[in-house]
Amino acid sequence: MNSSSNEADGMPNATPGTVPCEERQTHSFIVKIWLEETFEEAGEARWRGHITHVPSRERRYLKSLNDIALFILPYLESMKVPPGWSWRLWKWLCRTSN
Repeated sequence: MNSSSNEADGMPNATPGTVPCEERQTHSFIVKIWLEETFEEAGEARWRGHITHVPSRERRYLKSLNDIALFILPYLESMKVPPGWSWRLWKWLCRTSN
């Protein structure tokens, strides 16, 4: 075995019980979506679902697929990922249309 690897988790230069630097800059999400028929409009279906931020277990229910990006945006901002002007415009448009 390479002396620079941790035998328990296979991470190079990892100290047992610590989180590697790359993991602190990583966010994991679980997204579950489904089509839901509406009673008011027979024959139409809408996307529904929920998204969960794995580390914090924060969950939000989704009324549209756009809600996925709106949920993830604050996590990107916390990582200092600068949103472009088109992303900021899209965010504003999504919030004003809801």
